[in-house]
Amino acid sequence: MPKTGTKAATPNIYAVVGSDEAEVKRVATELAANLTPAGTGDFGLEVIDGAADNADQAAARIRSAIEALQTLPFFGSTKVVWLKNANFLGDDPKARSAAVQSGLEELSKLLDGGFDSGVTFLISATEVDKRRAFYKMLVKRAELQVFDRLDSGRAGWEEEATEIVRLRAKKQKLEFDDDALDLFVLLTGGDTRQIENELEKIDTYCSAGAGPVERAGVSPAEPKSAGSPPRVRPMADRTSAGFVARKVVPRVTVDLVRELVPLSRAGIIFELSNALALRDLELALTLVRRLLDQGESAIGILLAAVVPTIRNLLLAKDLMERHGLPRPHSPFQFISAINRLPAKATEHLPRKKDGSINAYALGIAAQHAHQFETNQLINAMRACLTANVQLVTTQLDHELILTEVVVKLLGSERKL
Repeated sequence: MPKTGTKAATPNIYAVVGSDEAEVKRVATELAANLTPAGTGDFGLEVIDGAADNADQAAARIRSAIEALQTLPFFGSTKVVWLKNANFLGDDPKARSAAVQSGLEELSKLLDGGFDSGVTFLISATEVDKRRAFYKMLVKRAELQVFDRLDSGRAGWEEEATEIVRLRAKKQKLEFDDDALDLFVLLTGGDTRQIENELEKIDTYCSAGAGPVERAGVSPAEPKSAGSPPRVRPMADRTSAGFVARKVVPRVTVDLVRELVPLSRAGIIFELSNALALRDLELALTLVRRLLDQGESAIGILLAAVVPTIRNLLLAKDLMERHGLPRPHSPFQFISAINRLPAKATEHLPRKKDGSINAYALGIAAQHAHQFETNQLINAMRACLTANVQLVTTQLDHELILTEVVVKLLGSERKL
C-alpha cells in the first residue's frame, strides 16, 4: 500500500520508490505499460537499467537517461524513458561518489526545468535517501509513489499487514477465517512478495477439481479427514438446461494455511501459543517436541512462547474483569477497547521497543481468556518460574520440564 503519494507539478515525470522491492517493481511495471503509447512498439518505451555495480557505471546510466530525455521521439510520436531499478539513490559509497552526485544534479536540473512534452520520464528505485536534493525534487515535480516494507518490530504492523492480506485476498476471491488470517499474517510478516506467492498458491489449490461444496469447503461426498485441509471446489447448480457453473468464494481455514504456507520458527511459536490459548494439549506437546527437535533451546521456548502466552491471558482476563470489557470477536476490537481506557489502567502492560503496548497479542489472548480461571493462570505463571530455575540450574530432562508446565496449564477441566 502506498504510504506517500504526490501529484505531479510536471505531468510527465513519475517516480515509484521504497524499500518494498516487490511492490515497487510491480507498480513500476504496470505504470510503464500504461504510460507507453499504444502502437509505438519498441520506439514507445526506452528502458535504462539502473542497477549499477559501481560509481562509474551509475554515472554512465544517469548520462544515458539524460541523453534519452533530450532525444525526441521517432516519427513525431511520444515515448517513455524508464530509469529502472536505480540503486544509486541511497546512502552508500556508490551513491555518495562525486560522479554520481554530479550526474544526479544535472538530471535534476533537466527534470526541474522541463523537457519535450512528447517524452515521459519514469524512475523506480528501492534504495532512496530522502534527505538528498534529488529526492526532494521528485517530491516537488514528480507524481511520486512510495512503498515501504512493513517493519514487524513497529507497533501496529499487524493491522497494516492484515489489511494488505484482506485486500489482496479479495482480489483473488478468497475469504479467510479469522484465525487463519492471523496465522497467515504472522507467517508472511507483511512481506508483499511472500503474501502474493502464498495467496496464489492457496488460490491454485482451492481452484483445483470440481464438485459441490458445503459452507466449510468440504464436499458432502468427501468428508474432511483428520489433519487434511479442506479442498474448495466450484459449485454447480442444476437448471432446466442442465448444470450451470456457479462460483463460490473459497473459504481459507487455519488447516489450509498450516498445510500450504511454510511454517517458520516464528510460525511454530505462534502455533504453540495458539494451542495453549485454545487448550489443545496434544497439539501443544507436539509443537514443543518439534521445536526441540529443530534445535530450539528449552529456555527459549519457555520465554518466547509459553510465558508470553500465559502472561497475556492473565493480563487480558484481568482487564476484562476489572473494566468490564466484553470478549472480542477479533483482536482489533480489543485494541479499540484498550485505547479507550485511561492511561493509569494500562501503565502495567508490557511494551514494545518503541514504548507502545503490544495490544494485538493481548487481543488474541482476550478471545480465549474465558476458558481459564484467574487462579489457574497465576499458578501457571508460578510453574513457569519454577521451570525457568530448573532449566538453568539442574540436569533434568528439558522436554519433561516443559511438558509439566503445559500439562499444569491445560490438564485441568476447561472453564465453560
